[in-house]
Amino acid sequence: MKKYILFDNDGVLVETEKWYFTANVEILKTMGITLDEERYRDIMVNGQSAFLLAEEQGFDSYSVEKARDQRNELYQHYLHTEDIAIEGVKEVLGALREKYQMGIVTSARREDFELIHAKRGITEHMEFVLCSGEYGRSKPHPDPYLKGLELFGGEKHEAVVVEDSQRGLRSAVNAGIECVIVHNHFTVTHDFSDATHHIKTLHELEALL
Repeated sequence: MKKYILFDNDGVLVETEKWYFTANVEILKTMGITLDEERYRDIMVNGQSAFLLAEEQGFDSYSVEKARDQRNELYQHYLHTEDIAIEGVKEVLGALREKYQMGIVTSARREDFELIHAKRGITEHMEFVLCSGEYGRSKPHPDPYLKGLELFGGEKHEAVVVEDSQRGLRSAVNAGIECVIVHNHFTVTHDFSDATHHIKTLHELEALL
């Protein structure tokens, strides 16, 4: 019987993937670099940065870091101005909270996460949130989800991960925790063959569990 749910954030609880990709595209364009969705998906799967392309083009570390800061600033602008809500998420979490303890395990920076969830009413259903830098190695390594399980004080068979990316799925599989993949258009070409279950929306999760 499951007791714990570990949620990814971007693409699962909020629709932010598109805007993070767009911010990367726009800043890399100022450097004369084109980033298409196919290359970006490959980068995502391996847990790398889009600024790998700048390094490949010979940009020095200072220029890359400056561009990354510009990307972060532009991404936060989109978080302020664009609709990133996924319909019904808050209601689904409210129902799940009656039966499960829940936490969020994300690769997002803490400052971006706080901006995303200001007054959104999602984190109030969670026992904890783990952001980038608050665990050992990042996804696809097992560290993020093992840290989440440790905070629950539970066993692997008592938990389930909800993800939307191949990188996140690998992290769950490497941690030995079952993973439910929720459909997201942005990651539709990823290999999800190792997932335990597939759902189209979070509305299906309660019945599945």
